[in-house]
Amino acid sequence: MIRAAVATAAALFALFIAAPIAMLYLHLSPASFAAALASGAAQNALRISLVTTACSLALTLLFGTPLAYVLARGTFRGRTAIDALVDLPIVVPPAVAGLALLFTFGRFGAAAPLLDALHVRLAFTTAAVVIAQIFVGAPFYVRAARTGFLSVDRALEDASATLGMGPLRTFARITVPLALPALAGGAVLAWARALGEFGATIMFAGNLPGVTQTLPLAVYLGLESGDLDLAAALAIVLITVAIAVVVTARIFERRAA
Repeated sequence: MIRAAVATAAALFALFIAAPIAMLYLHLSPASFAAALASGAAQNALRISLVTTACSLALTLLFGTPLAYVLARGTFRGRTAIDALVDLPIVVPPAVAGLALLFTFGRFGAAAPLLDALHVRLAFTTAAVVIAQIFVGAPFYVRAARTGFLSVDRALEDASATLGMGPLRTFARITVPLALPALAGGAVLAWARALGEFGATIMFAGNLPGVTQTLPLAVYLGLESGDLDLAAALAIVLITVAIAVVVTARIFERRAA
């Protein structure tokens, strides 16, 4: 009796998740899906999303990898506080993150005098999209990379040092290859989170077609304007990417284990 109740509850919850996803795919015929994706709005949103997420991922890898390594190996005062600070954007509502970025880098933000002196404008530009994506997506990479670096056997790095390899060569040839499954999994998750970002982007970058309008924002605009085919087509793209990301992340998790 108990097993039947548990199985029923599990099946109902799985159906609760699967049914809406299936409805997205069933809403459009293949011809309507192709026509919606061929529209100018869809093409612009796709282009902006691909360009900005590529930039945000590159910057996340560039700055997040050293941070993750320091958090994994460092023993300095305040490490726990920094570790918690990195995780904060994961739990902060995206709209709040966007407002915080606007108060910092906006036209009247705290950094406005410096940005004005450099003749740089960030808010409501494509660069603002990248900044918002880094803010919300980078913590996923840093967390995974930190775990990957912690899993590397220090004895192997010490052996590399005794063979004449310097710290950088040891890091590049020993540490990174051994932690690579975790690094790759974290990068995939960070990219997917950036691709799906909505709240911080619309608050800090706006919803300007061809400039800051990413796929999630185009879905919202399509729904608001009554173009349900466009909204559904772009939603299908996003959910398909999400499914691929989940599968890829599970593969990397198994390799890391």
